[in-house]
Amino acid sequence: MSTDIPKGKQPAVKLADSDFASDRREHDVRSSVADYWARVRAGDLGAIPAILGLAGLIALFAALRPDTFLSTGNVANLFTQALPYTILAMGLVFVLLLGEIDLSAGVTSGVCGAVMAKLIVDAGQPWYVAVLVAIGTGLVIGTSIGWLVAVLRIPSFVVTLALFLGLQGVTLKLIGEGGTVPVHDNVIVALANKNMPIWLGWTAAVVCAAGYGASQFLRWRRQRTRGLAAKPVQIVAARVAVVALVLLVGTYLLSLDRAPSPLITLAGVPWGVPLVAVLLIAATFLLGRTAYGRHVYAVGGNAEAARRAGINVTRIRVSVFMIGSSLAAISGVVAASRLNSVATESGGGNTLLLGVGAAVIGGTSLFGGRGRARDAVLGGLVIAVIDNGLGLLGTKAYANYLITGGVLLLAASIDAIASRRRSATGR
Repeated sequence: MSTDIPKGKQPAVKLADSDFASDRREHDVRSSVADYWARVRAGDLGAIPAILGLAGLIALFAALRPDTFLSTGNVANLFTQALPYTILAMGLVFVLLLGEIDLSAGVTSGVCGAVMAKLIVDAGQPWYVAVLVAIGTGLVIGTSIGWLVAVLRIPSFVVTLALFLGLQGVTLKLIGEGGTVPVHDNVIVALANKNMPIWLGWTAAVVCAAGYGASQFLRWRRQRTRGLAAKPVQIVAARVAVVALVLLVGTYLLSLDRAPSPLITLAGVPWGVPLVAVLLIAATFLLGRTAYGRHVYAVGGNAEAARRAGINVTRIRVSVFMIGSSLAAISGVVAASRLNSVATESGGGNTLLLGVGAAVIGGTSLFGGRGRARDAVLGGLVIAVIDNGLGLLGTKAYANYLITGGVLLLAASIDAIASRRRSATGR
């Protein structure tokens, strides 16, 4: 008697309940980890050096100054210190993605801060008008740089070096030699000196964590539904958990009372932090979820190939300088808030170097085509930790410059080695 089961009558086997399905899920996780490790070995380091460096610096300064470095007051101060450089670096990421450079970004922030301060103090304009005009000033400067670089084909190094010198003259004209314009507007001052209500800080943290998790899982589901390559759900869940943990722990630390006196209460997330978060989300979406972002990476990777593919390379080049200078203007506003004033040296000195350093230390390549908006945040925190930690140790100013310069040189060296490694492996 035949035991064959007629065709079409075979019992259904649920793949999810089979050993093969379990093996496949495990293989997917292992293969994803193996693929990531292969990319790292091939030179695609991403943010790994910045994360390791930040963790090492925090451990070092916590060991050297255990009573002060990790105190709630100093943690809040770290975030505030990082604000101007982080925003400036975020704009420079767009420029660096094309393999260009903007040496005028620092002084652009100073000019725009001076414009805002003069409008508030001398012209009596409300804060929002002054800020919009300041950002508009940055937009005009960026458009001019982009036109000279993309249309007239003058090297960005030459154009921005000329503006680096010229814009300092504009700041001197606006403020006067040795002058200072105080900024006392409550809204502007609050950006870097006031804190959100504790309930609002927790609400923002929970909403951000939930929003990030929802976007990641929806993207994973959409990729699976359309039959596209997708990361294992375990890795997506782990990534969401890490981001949520960072947000909630950071909010908890900043919500603790850090007032030196029991007679007053000082707690809450500084207002500048959500500003950086909004800019980070917008820049990340622009670079990672839009055709414009894909075009930026394409031009940065190979401009000629991008042109032959139909991308308007000139327009992309102009636009990145516009974005960079506009974010430099916002950085100038935040810097004016932190110092409660704008002086003739605002945006000068080492402002540009710290902005570029933050972007490069965070993982953005100097050779173009590689980098993310998050690099500015990571690099800005590294710069702030170095500056803050050395200050607590009472390090001399010359040593501070030497150490910061050494860290930047190390980051550039890692970038150069990784780029050579990627070329050797064909990535």
